[in-house]
Amino acid sequence: MNFEFGMEEFVYWRHPTLPCIKVEEITEGDGFSGAAWLEGARQIYGENGREEYREIGHYQNGAPFLYNSAARISVTHCPGLLAVATLPDTPEVQLSEYSDRAALGIDAERNDRVQAQKLRDRFLSSDELSMIPADDVRQNVLAWTIKEAVYKAALTEGLDFREQIHISRMPKLGPATPVFDVKEFGDFTQADYGRSEVLDADGKRREFILYSYESDDFIITLAYSPRSSRFNKKPM
Repeated sequence: MNFEFGMEEFVYWRHPTLPCIKVEEITEGDGFSGAAWLEGARQIYGENGREEYREIGHYQNGAPFLYNSAARISVTHCPGLLAVATLPDTPEVQLSEYSDRAALGIDAERNDRVQAQKLRDRFLSSDELSMIPADDVRQNVLAWTIKEAVYKAALTEGLDFREQIHISRMPKLGPATPVFDVKEFGDFTQADYGRSEVLDADGKRREFILYSYESDDFIITLAYSPRSSRFNKKPM
């Protein structure tokens, strides 16, 4: 869908994903920049609620939430993109705290952002540095989105990206939606999902599944618990 905010056009897209998590993306709006662009994108998101205007708030720990909703959301934005991921309602969960039933994180970055490649020593462990080629910009951008998405899903402030968020398997970049051309992506299987774990300060380990895809010039990663509530839940 296309919407006009002021004199400029934004593009809004709501779609399911292979892991059965809803994602909404707002792009374009090229006549705006910085805070003005983000304000316009948020307005477009708010106006596309199915029943009423949606407003995003934040808990004291920074986690986002929707007013008058029991659904976990996660939000990411970078120049030219705002994306919001949503799980089904979990009224039994206190959304200001971590729960396996509502663990979700999303992150996005431009696929050519060389800063991820230049700064890889700061957020990748020695094992991850060996696993991810130093000369591959896209794989380093993907790794950065993974770390950010898992950080959001873990809902634990102060996690060290190198020491406490570990990537055990990189995801294959998949299709944006469940309807895709197998000639382009092949048969997308469980082995194509990534895996990550968080090592808490008390030694407890938490596992997260990773799903990543490209949307226009952006790499987008979803991180969620194997026990997270999802729409029409499948094995992954």
